[in-house]
Amino acid sequence: MVHVRGKSDSAIVAVKPVNKAEQSAAELVEPRVETEGKADQQSTFRAQNRADVSQALERLRQAARQRKKERFTALFHHLSIELFGEAFFDLKKNAASGVDGLTWQAYEADLERKLEDLHARVQRGAYRALPSRRVYIPKPDGGQRPLAVAALEDKIVQRATAAVLNAIYEEDFLGFSYGFRPGRSQHDGLDALVVGITSTKVNLILDADIRSFFDTVNQSWLIRFVEHRIGDQRIIRLIRKWLKAGILEDGVVTIGDQGTGQGSVISPLLANIYLHYVFDLWANRWRRREAAGNVIIVRYADDIIVGFEHENDARHFLGAMRERFKEFALSLHPYKTRLIEFGRHAAANRERRGQTGDVQLSGLHLHLWADTRGQISA
Repeated sequence: MVHVRGKSDSAIVAVKPVNKAEQSAAELVEPRVETEGKADQQSTFRAQNRADVSQALERLRQAARQRKKERFTALFHHLSIELFGEAFFDLKKNAASGVDGLTWQAYEADLERKLEDLHARVQRGAYRALPSRRVYIPKPDGGQRPLAVAALEDKIVQRATAAVLNAIYEEDFLGFSYGFRPGRSQHDGLDALVVGITSTKVNLILDADIRSFFDTVNQSWLIRFVEHRIGDQRIIRLIRKWLKAGILEDGVVTIGDQGTGQGSVISPLLANIYLHYVFDLWANRWRRREAAGNVIIVRYADDIIVGFEHENDARHFLGAMRERFKEFALSLHPYKTRLIEFGRHAAANRERRGQTGDVQLSGLHLHLWADTRGQISA
């Protein structure tokens, strides 16, 4: 965590945490207990499928890299049976069931036939998304966080679609975005912030928290943002189906025009696309064109840290950011968003003003650094 120490402290110490090796995004799943020959055949078959899927997605990545302004109008064929199979095996075997009540183990039985049927329904437009089941998990501040648990087949199609879209958007997303992206973790975001605050003149930090972000995303704006790059209307229709499937809670299905269903497989990617256009591109342009001094940015999903050399830059950015968010149906949390004095003179300045005690970053302290608490002090 990063905090500005109070009355009794006068030094800044930054310790860079040691990164652990990242696990593969697609964990291997052992085949069902069968004869040795069948197990070997299944393993070979899955390995071939993975290779085919990987090659197809790599070609898509190269096209996205080379044609930054192009809208992709023919993506649906990438949603293959092989990709659905990889998506299924990527799912957590012990994950909670959706409204369908299906478990991973139950769906695995006769898997090939089920995936063929699912693929056929998706390709001919007969696939229907089911409402997500609302569950709640405790938040660090004592409240409850609502999550949407999708039906198992919805998870499969969402994960496969996310793999296709990630191949494109990973070529577009900016470097200071770290949340829920392939090959990036909390530790990477933390490392970037360490480098930023120790190698750049940073005297103020904006700790920004978007109020109820996943519940307030405007779906109309989201679709418009997706259509900047995705011209295949069959992919757009899939996304609309998930957004409009609704949430089942206490026997009632609620369908609205806001929110992405936090907890669903596709939600983190859709959230990153929304903030890529609402915040990332705008903030990067503001940093280049408006700032008089140094500005560093780290975003992890809806938690944002911006460091400034000059106070005027910090205050102008915060005001402009509020207006920018208002245009796209977002708002900053009034109690969790604040400017924090930072640097070697911060403790002395606070003492001179009669302010004591520790000042801690809130959003990233709770989310980005959940596993690395206490490894950075300032």
